[in-house]
Amino acid sequence: MTYDELLRELTGAAEEDFIAFQKKILCTQKNIIGVRTPALRKIAKKYRGRYAEFKNFPDESYEVCFLKLCLAETLPFAELLSELPYLISVMDCWALTDTFKPKAIAKNKQAYLAAIREQMSDGREFFERFALVTLLWCYREKEDLPLVFECASRADNEKYYYVHTASAWLIAETLVRYFDAGVAFLKEGRLPIQTHNKAIQKARESYRITAEQKEYIKNLKRY
Repeated sequence: MTYDELLRELTGAAEEDFIAFQKKILCTQKNIIGVRTPALRKIAKKYRGRYAEFKNFPDESYEVCFLKLCLAETLPFAELLSELPYLISVMDCWALTDTFKPKAIAKNKQAYLAAIREQMSDGREFFERFALVTLLWCYREKEDLPLVFECASRADNEKYYYVHTASAWLIAETLVRYFDAGVAFLKEGRLPIQTHNKAIQKARESYRITAEQKEYIKNLKRY
């Protein structure tokens, strides 16, 4: 397949009215062709196993980058680690970051810890967000909480909006799953005020904690 052939396929699956909506919610600097996510995943399924071929295509459009990430989700662990710096570098919006969930990470959680810490120290917004979102979907056991709290605390929450929102989301999920541990963390005051309060807000929006719990954490807001 050539790049032009891929663009023709994507254009054929595009919806003109969807482009403006995508531009508004994604805030990406990439070109948007206007293909909905289910259609993109269907296209990716057709080209499974062809990541190396797709990697050579330009990163100028959101949809092409989305396909590259989809195809990379099934890479073996060692290959995934070598490709991650490039893969994360194509991410410039929350959608590309949050939808990338490589199977090899879930199968190699302990071995992947070094990569998480490296991403958290990288200093770039979407490297940090990817680390935080990976914790959200993959590191969900009680024994993972020290790592979750460490990363949320050391993140550049005041510098980067999408890091701030990922940290808040991560702690909100902790409150839902491990309420007492989440409360104890909030009481330590390790997050910036804005991120601390956003975590409480997001937790209170959840239907998975009780009304009493929502009222309790409301009183933990900082000013």
